[in-house]
Amino acid sequence: MSGDRQPGLDEIEQRFVAILEGRMSRDEADRWAGRWVADDDLVWNEVEWWALRLLHGIDLAHGPGEGFLHDDEQVRQWLEELRHRRAV
Repeated sequence: MSGDRQPGLDEIEQRFVAILEGRMSRDEADRWAGRWVADDDLVWNEVEWWALRLLHGIDLAHGPGEGFLHDDEQVRQWLEELRHRRAV
């Protein structure tokens, strides 16, 4: 997973997988995506932008000390949807 070049769909998808496998925290994924979302000089296709916006905010909680707004099942559904959108 790169540092300075704009990520493609493979790398974006890897973030969802890493979250679900416990190899990356939601906070790490949110910060990673936020960096790319905030860069107004980049151009994204529709699927990339959709997925990045999901990752940016994936660490949101219902409230202080509460669970995530989007549970692992929702993240799995997003991953499935990402894979479906890529195949179309």
